[in-house]
Amino acid sequence: MTIEIWLLYVGTVLIFMSTPGPSHLLMLSVSMSNGFQRSLATAAGDLTANAIQILLAGLGLAAVVIASRHGFTIIKWAGVLYLVWIGLRQIIASFRRNGDSPAAATISLKQLWLRGFVTSAANPKAVVFFAALFPQFLNPQDPLAPQIAILGVTYIFIDGCFLAAYGKGASWIATRLKERHKAWVERASGTGMILAAVLLGLRDNEPSR
Repeated sequence: MTIEIWLLYVGTVLIFMSTPGPSHLLMLSVSMSNGFQRSLATAAGDLTANAIQILLAGLGLAAVVIASRHGFTIIKWAGVLYLVWIGLRQIIASFRRNGDSPAAATISLKQLWLRGFVTSAANPKAVVFFAALFPQFLNPQDPLAPQIAILGVTYIFIDGCFLAAYGKGASWIATRLKERHKAWVERASGTGMILAAVLLGLRDNEPSR
C-alpha cells in the first residue's frame, strides 16, 4: 500500500466521520454525566466492537451477516431498546436524586464499556460496510492481511480521536455548570442516549459511530 492510497483512505474516513453518529452521541451523553476519564471506557467498548467487525470483514464473513436477516434485526433492535432503557432510567433518576451523589458513582466501568460495545455491535451491517470499503484501497498484488490491518488500525485510531474529542467537549461543558443544574445535565445525558438509540434504529448500511 502506497502512502498516497493511505492518505486517500484517511480523507475518506474523515469525511465519513464529519457527521456525528450514535456512538458519538452516546459519548457525549456518558461524558456529561460520568466525566471524560470514565467515558473512555465507553469509547473502548465502541472501538472493541469495531475491531471485531473489521476482523470479521477481513475474514470474509460479511456474507453470513447478509444471509442472516433475522439475526441482524434481533441484534439491532436489542441494542436500540437497551439504549432507550438506560436513557429513560437516567432521566427518571435525575428527578429523584438530591444532588449529593453523582450518577457516575453508581455506574461501573464495565457497564460503561458495555454501553459503547452494544451501541457499535448493534449494527452488524458494519461488517458489510468494512468489507465494501477496504477493497477500494487494497492492492491485490500485495499480501492482504497487512493491508487490512493498516486500514483497520487507522480507522480505529481516527474514530478514537473523534470519540475523545466529543467526550472532552461534553465534559468541559458539564463541569462548568453550577450544582443546581446537575439534574438537567443528567436529563440531557439521558435524552442524548435515547437520541443515539433512535439514530441507530434509523440506520441501515453504515457502521455505528
